[in-house]
Amino acid sequence: MNQIATIGRPGGLPTLNGNQLGLVRRTVAADLTNDEFDMFIVIANRAGLDPFKKQIHAVVYNKKNPDKRKVSFITGIDGYRAIAARSGTYRPDEDPPRVVISDDLKNPDTNPLGIDYADVTVWQYGADKAWHKVTARAYWEEYAPLKEEWHENRETGRREPSGIFRLDTSGNWGRMPRLMIAKVAEANALRKGWPEDLGGLYVDAEMDRAGMIDITPSAVVENDERERRMALIGGDGILVAFDETEGLKSVPIGQFADRCLAFIRSCPNSGTLAWWQSFNRAGLQQFWGKSKADALEVKKAIEARADELAQAEANQEAEAQ
Repeated sequence: MNQIATIGRPGGLPTLNGNQLGLVRRTVAADLTNDEFDMFIVIANRAGLDPFKKQIHAVVYNKKNPDKRKVSFITGIDGYRAIAARSGTYRPDEDPPRVVISDDLKNPDTNPLGIDYADVTVWQYGADKAWHKVTARAYWEEYAPLKEEWHENRETGRREPSGIFRLDTSGNWGRMPRLMIAKVAEANALRKGWPEDLGGLYVDAEMDRAGMIDITPSAVVENDERERRMALIGGDGILVAFDETEGLKSVPIGQFADRCLAFIRSCPNSGTLAWWQSFNRAGLQQFWGKSKADALEVKKAIEARADELAQAEANQEAEAQ
C-alpha cells in the first residue's frame, strides 16, 4: 500500500502518493539523507510548496565530508508568490522593480554596475476592503555574495583571511545582478506583508549571501518557528553567536549594538574576531538593514579592533624573535 504524504494546506496543493514521493526523492532531493528528505517534505508541507514546480528545493554542501556537510532548503520566488496568492489578499505591482545605480559605487571586484539598492512593491487587500502598497528595499552591500580571499601567512604557513572581498560570480549575481537584488527586495516585501506565512523562508538570492549557505535543516526549522513567534507577539530579534560552543541566540534589536560592541572590544585575538564576523555575517547584514547608523558603529569597531589586535600580535612576534 502506498503511503500518502500531504504537501500543502487545505485548499492548497494535492497529496502526493508513494510513487510521487519517490520521484521527488530521486530528482529534486536526490542528495538528501532519509532524515533530511523527511525534513524537506515537512517544510514543504508546512509552507504549502510544490517541489515539482521548483517552488522549494534542497542544496547540499560538502556532500563527501560528513563533518562539514550542510543542507539548505531554499524557496523559489515563485513559491513566495504562490503562498501570498493563496491568502487571497495579494496582487503584484504593475510597475517593474526600481533599481538605483550610482557611479560612485562602481567597483570591478564587488559591484561592477554600481547598484545601490532595489525597491519592489506588492499590493495587499486590507480589512478596509482597499488595496495597500507594501514596499521593501534591498541594498546591494547587504545581500551581494562577497567572498573573502584567503592568503598564506609566510611566517606561520597557515592560510588566513586577507580582508579582500570579491563578488562571487559563479551564480546569477554576476550575470543578472539587477534581477537578483530585485528578487531579494520582492521577498522582503512579501515577508513584510505576510509574515506568518513566509517567516523563516529564504529565496535563492538571499541564500547566496556569505554566511547563509551554512544553515542546517534544524536551524531552518528553528528560525522558522522563531520568526513565527516574533510575528505573533510583535517582537524583533536578530540571531547572533558570541561563542562557538553556544550556538545562535536571538538578541533584541535594541540590545544588539551594545552586545556586539562589548564582545568586539573584549575580543582576545584576531582569529576569534575573524570567526565571529564571518559566522555572524547574516545577522550583521540584517542589523544593517534595520539600524544603519548603529550597524556602521559596529563595523567601525570591528575594523578598529582588528587593527589593534594585528598590531599587538605583530609586536608579540617581534619580541619573541
